[in-house]
Amino acid sequence: MPSVPPPSTIRWRDLTHPAVAGLVSVIVNYGGTFILVFQAAKVAGLSPALTASWVWSISIGVGVTGIILSWMSREPIITAWSTPAAAFLVTTLATTPYAEAVGAYLISAAAFVALGLSGGFERVIRLIPPGVAAGSLAGILLQFGIKAFGGMGVDPLLAGLLIVAYVVLKRFSARFAIVGILVLGLALLLMQDRVDLSELQLQPVTPVFTMPAFSVNALLSVALPMFLITLTGQYMPGMLVLRNDGFKTSADPIVTVTGLGSLLMAPFGSHAFNIAAITAAIATGREAHEDPSKRWIAGVAAGLCYILVGMFGMTLAAVFMAFPTTFIATLAGLALLGAIGGSLATALADARTREASLITFLASAANITLLGIGGAFWGLVIGLMAYAVLNGRLPGRTPGPALEPTPLSKRAS
Repeated sequence: MPSVPPPSTIRWRDLTHPAVAGLVSVIVNYGGTFILVFQAAKVAGLSPALTASWVWSISIGVGVTGIILSWMSREPIITAWSTPAAAFLVTTLATTPYAEAVGAYLISAAAFVALGLSGGFERVIRLIPPGVAAGSLAGILLQFGIKAFGGMGVDPLLAGLLIVAYVVLKRFSARFAIVGILVLGLALLLMQDRVDLSELQLQPVTPVFTMPAFSVNALLSVALPMFLITLTGQYMPGMLVLRNDGFKTSADPIVTVTGLGSLLMAPFGSHAFNIAAITAAIATGREAHEDPSKRWIAGVAAGLCYILVGMFGMTLAAVFMAFPTTFIATLAGLALLGAIGGSLATALADARTREASLITFLASAANITLLGIGGAFWGLVIGLMAYAVLNGRLPGRTPGPALEPTPLSKRAS
């Protein structure tokens, strides 16, 4: 894994690629999973004002925490809402009063703050062998790479054009490959009238405060499951993304800052936000910038985009969600090809851990769901068990620069 050099001077020409990487990660996030928030709001019977407040709170919270963490660490810390928690709320909010759900959001957020301050999560992350971590990440991202080409059977013109353009641009101007397919894809959609911006009206949102209520039922049925699935489904793979690309910021301040942000925004509807997993990989690799010390710009750019969307609530979010599924899937898959290839190379590099890493990769790619916990966690568990059996010992603290954390204060200095 590459190590990250100290920050260097930023020039205007250094802004384009990380800024586009940040924008692509935002488009993929809103276009891919944000519909779950609207579905959960509908199940809960929320008014348009409360739904808009949810969009405002989670977008502003994600944007601000992402900017703070990226600026302080000088690393691309991409934050996002908890997708598995949003999917969980689609079923849970049907039977949980909204005020009690908000109370559960507060409890879950407070638990993340306590976890970050304890230092326990960082210690767990540092025990994971690099090959196993890379195998887990490659398995998580594999389905997105497959979907990039699966779109050929649904919308051959759009998917085919993006794939061909990506390969050609990679051959002649690799740095502009993602920028090129983003512009080309948007141009094709506009020419086909598949994205209608004529009735777009930017209406600022007025956030709505909801007085939280607390109950044992909400604690056990909402707060506890949300904490567990966000920890295993978002924070753990998100930290593996950073480690795999050589970034060393400690997990503890990331968990603490996002937990504090979730705590502040919960009364306005935000369920949880955290370090991103899938979309983070778009901004941490070489596609964002050849120089790793300048990729933090992608985190700031993504944060600014989230804040812009949040200011206008559902208006801009609805525009992103109107993009065809094939466009989102192909764009995301092609943007993640470098991360998938790099992860596989790292996973298989060391012959001593190759088989355990391969098992981790396949188990993670299988996306096993047990006890309400997603495939990222179980793939890692299976991989660590295989590592222990094949090597005759449990993973210990793994030396090496890629897994050694660096405090935010040192990275910002």
